[in-house]
Amino acid sequence: MQKIQNKIIEWYHKYGRDFPWRHTKDPYRIMIAEFMLHRTKAEQVVPVYLEFIKKYPDVYSLAQANPENIKKVTEHLGLHWRGRHFTAAAGYIVEKFKGKFPDDYDELRKILGIGEYIAGAILTVCFDKPASVVDSNIARFINRFWNLGLSGEIRRKKQIVKIASELFNINNPGKFLFAVVDFTAFICKPRKPECSQCPLKTLCKNNNGPSPNSEYAVRLRSPKPLQASHTRKTSDCVIT
Repeated sequence: MQKIQNKIIEWYHKYGRDFPWRHTKDPYRIMIAEFMLHRTKAEQVVPVYLEFIKKYPDVYSLAQANPENIKKVTEHLGLHWRGRHFTAAAGYIVEKFKGKFPDDYDELRKILGIGEYIAGAILTVCFDKPASVVDSNIARFINRFWNLGLSGEIRRKKQIVKIASELFNINNPGKFLFAVVDFTAFICKPRKPECSQCPLKTLCKNNNGPSPNSEYAVRLRSPKPLQASHTRKTSDCVIT
């Protein structure tokens, strides 16, 4: 597993993208980025995110914000139904946690708008805690690389979660999250993956067949066309 982690990190050092939310460990800023990135391209989010943080620099200022002003921001990003998450989440954090984000998964999940992925992202990026962080793209990579042969909605399937937990058991798991997000966007893509440029091609069981000794080996099913896209289609927001 360490070899896989190292190769992805090495690739990221050369080709990874740079976004403002990748330069902070502030859980408030990570939460805001995640809310904005839901089904929205990161490049579109950057100017909106920067202006938003300038106007609402912390959870207290957001908790006191006019919901109608926040709604204008979310509508601009096409997140019509997400607007209430911003102020409601901020209000909850101020009221229940005195403005301080918890570093516990179950407590984070109680905050409106924070689902499995965002909770894991906050833990890995902000608190350096290993957590299983899985969106549709990461699940696809795991399924393909380990040749698991899973189909349908696979993010919560036990093989995916087990492998993800081991993948993110690494020093600086937040950095690894950014790395694997970019890796699944540019190399292990939904369609026409760049296998010839992949730093993991010699290790990939999809290319080399399943290992009979692998603890993840399962009976393979007939492959089906992958439906995922660069814009993550999950019920949770995701980090980019």
